[in-house]
Amino acid sequence: MPNAKLFRAGERATSRSTFYRRANAGAYEKIARGLYLPSNADAADWDWLEAAAKHPKATLCLTSALAYYDLTDEIPQALDVAIPRGSRTPATERPIAWHLFAVDSFTIGRTTISIPGASMRIGIYSQERSIADAFRLRGSLGYELGRDALRTWLGRGGKPADLLKIASKLPRTRGPLLRTLEALT
Repeated sequence: MPNAKLFRAGERATSRSTFYRRANAGAYEKIARGLYLPSNADAADWDWLEAAAKHPKATLCLTSALAYYDLTDEIPQALDVAIPRGSRTPATERPIAWHLFAVDSFTIGRTTISIPGASMRIGIYSQERSIADAFRLRGSLGYELGRDALRTWLGRGGKPADLLKIASKLPRTRGPLLRTLEALT
């Protein structure tokens, strides 16, 4: 089966009416408004595809990134995606929670990964950045999320110096992180 490639109505050499006729006949599956996948494409995460298609700097963050790295048992109710502050928050059909992160710290710890089963890529924050963000936003996420992720990360051989380097670049993060590190070690 081919990798998933997103199509937009009228994007290919066919007309819109031909495209929609094929979609109605089952050749394409609608994943979001104006976004379609070939029905014979490999299985792919539609939430990730929609986020990546809706914003070029979409970056998995917070609980979704921690779950990707298997640093939390919590199952996010919506896909947590960061975009630079000042960007327009895209309208989506899937359960995506858009978070606006400061432009000057947006790229800290950010890399891209391939979306499994698709030819697209999406941004994701590193394990260290994801833990630091959980501490930075502990008031809205809960205090346990960062602590439990930190405990798991340390158990896997994570280096506190790497984590503190990133935490130093983010506001309201280093102090609570240091106190928790002292309590856990």
